[in-house]
Amino acid sequence: MNWYKLTATEVLQKLGTGPKEGLTGDEAQKRLVKHGPNELVEKGAKEPWRIFLDQFKEIMVIILIVAALVSAALGEWLEVFVILAIVILNAILGFTQEYRAEQAMAALKKMAVPTVRVRRGGHVLEVPSTALVPGDIVLLEAGNIVPADGRLSENASLKADESALTGESEPVEKQMAVPDGDDLGVGDQRDMVFMGTVVTYGRGEMVVVETGMATELGKIAGMLQDVEPDKTPLQKRLDGLGRTLAIAAVLIIAVVVITGWIRGDDLEVLFLTGVSLAVAAIPESLAAVVTITLALGGQRLLKRNALIRRLPAVETLGSVTTICSDKTGTLTENRMTVTILDVAGNTEMLDTMVHREDNLLEARLADPDTAPDLAALSVLVRAGALCNDAVLDIDEDGIVHAIGDPTEAALVLAAQELGFEKGTLEMEFPRVAEVPFTSERKRMTTVHSMTPAVREYDVPWRGAPYVFLTKGGVDGLLD
Repeated sequence: MNWYKLTATEVLQKLGTGPKEGLTGDEAQKRLVKHGPNELVEKGAKEPWRIFLDQFKEIMVIILIVAALVSAALGEWLEVFVILAIVILNAILGFTQEYRAEQAMAALKKMAVPTVRVRRGGHVLEVPSTALVPGDIVLLEAGNIVPADGRLSENASLKADESALTGESEPVEKQMAVPDGDDLGVGDQRDMVFMGTVVTYGRGEMVVVETGMATELGKIAGMLQDVEPDKTPLQKRLDGLGRTLAIAAVLIIAVVVITGWIRGDDLEVLFLTGVSLAVAAIPESLAAVVTITLALGGQRLLKRNALIRRLPAVETLGSVTTICSDKTGTLTENRMTVTILDVAGNTEMLDTMVHREDNLLEARLADPDTAPDLAALSVLVRAGALCNDAVLDIDEDGIVHAIGDPTEAALVLAAQELGFEKGTLEMEFPRVAEVPFTSERKRMTTVHSMTPAVREYDVPWRGAPYVFLTKGGVDGLLD
């Protein structure tokens, strides 16, 4: 169904839910049984026995098994045991690598299940994203990963990074109104948000309309899973070698039998002699040497945090010299950075400001007559951090990250580097009013009250009860 063509009210009615109440717990459970968990189904997952049998499908391995059978027919039991030992060792190494990789990936998927805030029975609850069902009301804010496809039921300047679906890294500004046009692509469905995308700005609420494999991301996953996996270059070369050896073995038998028959020798003896020569020409240890080498390479890659599911992929990855791709921001760090501060005729590089001895934190207490450039730049930096909805987060390693719109995140991090921590600024200048950014206005405005202590020492805004800050596009500001 084209949910984007319906208003929020129509979607709520069609799914039998309310904007403030949401679904009841019992109804949510019934729908979970009907629609299944909200997760992408991986068709490629294999049972252990199937993984083990797959180790015997390579042409080289098949030739070795045939050689073992022929050796058994000739009574060469030592040869039989050696070949079978190599085949089994090869299978065990390949099975162990692939099975462990499958288990590790399954464990990572379980760990990666996020929790989301939903309205159920009139209360806001935190539930695993896998438990979402059509009709759930999900609360969204900057930094959230959208857990399912949904139609917005409430929107406060919400923007989403949809590069995972469209390849475009610029955040998309969402709207409540139904967009014009039929058969719109994902990027043009401005009243919808989609699974796997990231909220970069604002907040909102959505009605879940599709979950799991029925989402736009699920459709892409389904198409990818229908593609038959191609063999790696190493597998193709080994298969080519196997075919060559098989042809050579047949030719050896033919030459021995024909020449011996012309000389009048016994045909049975001639055939056994030809088969023996053919078996001797097969390099029994080649498969084991290749598998052991790839296993060692896989262990080295694992130490560098690269998990290899199938052993032949080790050689393919090691052979890559150049990756060519269309860069739309998703292959870079996908973040913006402040590099230059420019105000009132004063221009400074951010790196220079960070490392200078008379930093901005000290300059904001200084007389503007002695440090006019720093005083002016301090106004710019603080305004950028205060008229801003991005938030700072410190990870387990103590590294500071900004969550929110890329532009706003860059401004907040720049202020942090120069000694202006956003939390402290917000205590000194509490926000009391705001006009959010819109595509028509092209700017955001916030009003902040001035604490008594700040009024005394802050030179540019001394004595004022409030300060009015605006940031946005140059054309909007100048008008």
